[in-house]
Amino acid sequence: QVQLVESGGGLVQAGGSLRLSCAASGSISFNVMGWYRQAPGRQRELVATITRGGSTNYADSAKGRFTISRDNAKNTVDLQMNSLKPEDTAVYYCNAPRPGVQYWGQGTQVTVSS
Repeated sequence: QVQLVESGGGLVQAGGSLRLSCAASGSISFNVMGWYRQAPGRQRELVATITRGGSTNYADSAKGRFTISRDNAKNTVDLQMNSLKPEDTAVYYCNAPRPGVQYWGQGTQVTVSS
């Protein structure tokens, strides 16, 4: 049974930083791991993804402010978020897809005050 467990959310003022972490349990490995977010009343959206080889993909809203990284040996993926804005407020979800299956974490709340 694979579980993704996130940590690191919280309340921060605009312009501040937060680092989210996600750890995948079990011996399964993932080619791609990523972060998504969902704000109240909005659909879940991509924030960033990273492959095992380190190739990254960012949403336009995240480019230049967020950095995704992973540790393949530990099966973890992190999201460093800088210069946070109130519009970054959302529940952030760790994601790891496998053929035919999407694994999701339970979500961690990020709130950015103005």
